[in-house]
Amino acid sequence: MKKASFLMLAALLGQAAPAAADTVLGIHAGVDYWATGSEGGVANNSNLQSFSFDDRGAQSYFVALEHLVPVLPNVRLQYQNLKNRGDTTLAADFRFADVDFAVGSQLQTELDLTHTDYILYYELLDNALVELDLGVAAKHLQGEVGIQAQSRRALQDVSQWLPLLYLDAKVGLPGTGLDVFASGQATRFQDSHYYDVQAGIGYQLIDNLLVDVRLKLGYRAIDMQLDDLDNLYAELKFNGVFAGIAVHF
Repeated sequence: MKKASFLMLAALLGQAAPAAADTVLGIHAGVDYWATGSEGGVANNSNLQSFSFDDRGAQSYFVALEHLVPVLPNVRLQYQNLKNRGDTTLAADFRFADVDFAVGSQLQTELDLTHTDYILYYELLDNALVELDLGVAAKHLQGEVGIQAQSRRALQDVSQWLPLLYLDAKVGLPGTGLDVFASGQATRFQDSHYYDVQAGIGYQLIDNLLVDVRLKLGYRAIDMQLDDLDNLYAELKFNGVFAGIAVHF
């Protein structure tokens, strides 16, 4: 009898161990593919030069660590590849990065606004029906803007930190494996702003003690206005449909 009780207890502990480990430290990771369209313009002053941009794909990756210590925030790192090309015909003379371009010039531009987000957040709600995270983010915007007309080329480097508020919410649809979600980052300072929002639907493909796998499909939009950041002025919008996969250990 004692032997049978001991074996039953051992089996229960063995089943509980993965769940207990998950509640102590959870690891989330994922990747998204974003089919984005772009519009806007750039300059070295407030007189922006608009460009006609291509539709391109962009990838983002994230990893997050969640724990049970109430006073310490959870940590999320997020990397966004964000590049595009555009062109225009100048209706007036244009000067960028100390290079002059004459009226009528055919300009090509290459944008690289790749950035990394360092996010600290708290789980305000975390249950089977509703999840709600709130925190702050530091966005490291690191890239360049290049403009070229024939043999003349101008290059403006960008390396700036932006502070943002961070919000992430998810509502499950009981009995379906589906959920709806929305998340965003936002900041506004002086004459600059940066908004990054997304919303969509998710599906729990795998849900067990070892790993959770979730698919998601949604729409994402970035709206940025940069006023004299490293001598760069820009008003740019990126938006489009995205699809992704996330795992939770």
